[in-house]
Amino acid sequence: MSERVASSAVRLVRFRHGTRIATGSIDGDYVRPLGGTFFENPVPTGEEIPAADVRLLAPVIPSKVVCVGRNYVEHAAEMGGEVPEEPVIFLKPSTSVIGPGDPIPYPRLSERVDHEGELGVVIGRLARRVKTEEAGRYILGFTCGNDVTARDLQRRDGQWTRGKGFDGFCPLGPWVETEFDPADAAVECRLNGALRQSARTSALTFGPAELVAFVSAVMTLLPGDVILTGTPAGVGPMTVGDRVEVEVEGIGVLENEVVDGG
Repeated sequence: MSERVASSAVRLVRFRHGTRIATGSIDGDYVRPLGGTFFENPVPTGEEIPAADVRLLAPVIPSKVVCVGRNYVEHAAEMGGEVPEEPVIFLKPSTSVIGPGDPIPYPRLSERVDHEGELGVVIGRLARRVKTEEAGRYILGFTCGNDVTARDLQRRDGQWTRGKGFDGFCPLGPWVETEFDPADAAVECRLNGALRQSARTSALTFGPAELVAFVSAVMTLLPGDVILTGTPAGVGPMTVGDRVEVEVEGIGVLENEVVDGG
């Protein structure tokens, strides 16, 4: 957990309450707003708002989302390759980020859009050339993510920017869990209630600390940036009207519906 975040804050949220957008912590049936941000002087205001009266938003607005390809052996195999010797990274734009309950637009440019459930690492402080053993100091917490992919465009282009970069192609949430242990947690993705993907984070080839070190050696990570750690085997197509859930044990469930992108 970031040194700037009060130790009592476990689940950090961004939320809308009426016309107000704010940050806070969620505890049971209540949201407790914070003054400031998660990253700068997050002081509780003393308010309590019934959770039923707020709408949760994407928990952070990252400057960038750094994704990791082929980080589970079985997923690498299903994509026709092996796990690389070092992480393969690519970017999703900030405009691809949506929150829990937001619709995933199915773009009319694509004929196949896949789900990819993942564990997300949320950066809590500026990170540049971080050592693996010190990476925990730079992690605010963890969240659920869905690296939605227009698979046909990814294959057609021979690179991943267009296939990964559509608006709404990066659901995040429902919150940032600050006291999560990423060593061995279940990561699952369900489509219309049917289990499609399932693995444990212990099967990640490169864990969160290694990824923070690797990525920060290439680019500066800013507070709120997200690293998606890779998806398990079982990626598959979605269609308009489908409901997709990504669940990470110890964090929660991220749910979104696929809608017509027109």
